Amino acid sequence: MRAETLRTPVYLVDEAALIHNLEILHGVEERTGCHILLAQKAFSMFRVYPLIAKYLSGATASGLYEARLAHEEFGKENHVFCPAYTDEEMAEICKICDHISFNSLRQLEHHRPVWEAAGVSVGLRVNPAHSTQEGHAIYDPCAPGSRLGILRSALGDSLPAGVEGLHFHTLCEQDSAPLVETFQAFEEKFGQFLHGLKWLNLGGGHHITREGYDLAALEKLILYIRDKYDVEVYLEPGEAIALNAGTLITTVMDVVENTMPILILDASAACHMPDVLEMPYRPPLLGAGMPGEKAVTCRLGARTCLAGDVIGDYSFDKQPEIGDRLVFGDMAIYSMVKNNTFNGMPLPDITLRHPDGSCEIVRQFGYEDFKGRLS
Repeated sequence: MRAETLRTPVYLVDEAALIHNLEILHGVEERTGCHILLAQKAFSMFRVYPLIAKYLSGATASGLYEARLAHEEFGKENHVFCPAYTDEEMAEICKICDHISFNSLRQLEHHRPVWEAAGVSVGLRVNPAHSTQEGHAIYDPCAPGSRLGILRSALGDSLPAGVEGLHFHTLCEQDSAPLVETFQAFEEKFGQFLHGLKWLNLGGGHHITREGYDLAALEKLILYIRDKYDVEVYLEPGEAIALNAGTLITTVMDVVENTMPILILDASAACHMPDVLEMPYRPPLLGAGMPGEKAVTCRLGARTCLAGDVIGDYSFDKQPEIGDRLVFGDMAIYSMVKNNTFNGMPLPDITLRHPDGSCEIVRQFGYEDFKGRLS
């Protein structure tokens, strides 16, 4: 199949773009000796896990189900962090994961008999209490009052027995300079604990594959950490793996007028690209501009009953008509993993475009997928 024949709405992931990103990430691994993990919370299209596994060291999970997915489909290093684990989850996680990070000393000790018996490598997530972002409080784990990570004041002069690593995560869609800045804050507070540990996880949020990202600064930092502290360094980007590697193709179903033309699409911000409303985030639209930039400005909205289910205002050289297709860019990340069936909205198909241009339908959804989430 070709892209123009796919039914909409549809997520279309570009295999060649994925490979481009993976080659950049693998280059960082080769030059520094670090381990880069796929953060599944951003991209969990397991159809391409065998491809990703050719380039990266493993995957990381935010809970049992993601950990199971990586265990079943990825087959390499399997890391997990969750703010809290149930006893049942910990018993299974210890069978399928090789690295587990705990969010509190209480959780570490509560599950100690299980993880000690399993022989997995455990670490503590710590909070450097150093924010590097503005305007996205929902994604700032170092904001005052954050529930994520142990503060330095909660630790004594030494780490609990059995702890082999530390883990921090502070970034969101950022370059290497905020990471260097964050590490300096982390080193000042927690550096004394690094000597004698086996690993340090620098978390995610690294836009390593973005054009203009300062790879040299990232690699310099990794080598500094490895040389000074003799620890294995892990990074767990999610977005960087599939950045600019996917689109969401949608069709104009109707046009209504209310101060401007409003295009009713078969795709939804609330259901199919939740970050548009949560962050908020303005997805790029092929051939469109900012409001007022081109001849006609239109509002793009969904066919749900949510009044605020609006993707945004875009301008066009010519107003799109009913039946026209619109293509949103950068829709592989935080889309498939967060979509939902509010209002009974159908989920978009998931497809993969191979380097020769042919498209593979990976998954189609129907009524049973909607009904199966209800009772």
